[in-house]
Amino acid sequence: MIRIDGVLLSKGSGGVYGEKMMKGLRVWDPYRSKFAALAMIKPETDLDEDLRVLYLGAANGTTVSHFADYVKTVYAVEFAPRPMQDLIEVSRRRKNIIPIMADAANPREYAPFVEEVGMIYQDVAQPNQAEIALVNLPFLKKGGVVILMLKARSVDVTADPKVIFEDTIKTLEDGGLIVEDTCRLEPYHHDHACIVCRKP
Repeated sequence: MIRIDGVLLSKGSGGVYGEKMMKGLRVWDPYRSKFAALAMIKPETDLDEDLRVLYLGAANGTTVSHFADYVKTVYAVEFAPRPMQDLIEVSRRRKNIIPIMADAANPREYAPFVEEVGMIYQDVAQPNQAEIALVNLPFLKKGGVVILMLKARSVDVTADPKVIFEDTIKTLEDGGLIVEDTCRLEPYHHDHACIVCRKP
C-alpha cells in the first residue's frame, strides 16, 4: 500500500466523495475508513492487485472505492436503498466494483454473482456479526482472510464490550476460522475492534 510522509494513499482518480489529493493520489482517511485505520495501526496490512474481495456492508462506497484502486474486483454488498444509490454512482467510475443490493446474512441472494474471493471484509452493524461472516465463508478460498470490524454497541448496548469481543472470537473459531490478530481502532474509531481471521 502507498504511504507518503505517514499518509495512506490510493492511486485512482479523485472526486469520489470529496477526498483530499496528495501528489496526484487519493488520501485514504483513517477517520473515515476503518480499513484505513487498521492500515495505520498495523503497517503490515496490504492489498494485492490480484485480490478479489467480498465487501459486506459497503454503505456509500467510500472505503470500497479505495479498495478498488488496489485490488482486482470488489463485490460490494449493501442492503439499504439510500447508500446503495451512492454505491452505484461510485461503481460507475470504478469498473471493478460489482454493487449488489442484498442482505449479507442471506448470501444465497448473491451467490450467482460472486466468484471465489481471497478476502471477506465485513463492516456490518448488526447483532449477529460473527454469524454473518461464517455464512459467507463458502465464497472464501482456502487460506483466505476474513477482516471483521466489530462494533460492540451494535451487538448489545447493555453488554460489556470485552465480553462481546471474546464471544465473537469464540464464535468465529467454533465456525472453523483461525483468529490471527485483533486490535482496537482507537484513536480513529471509538468502540470498534478489528478481528483478522484465516480460513484453513
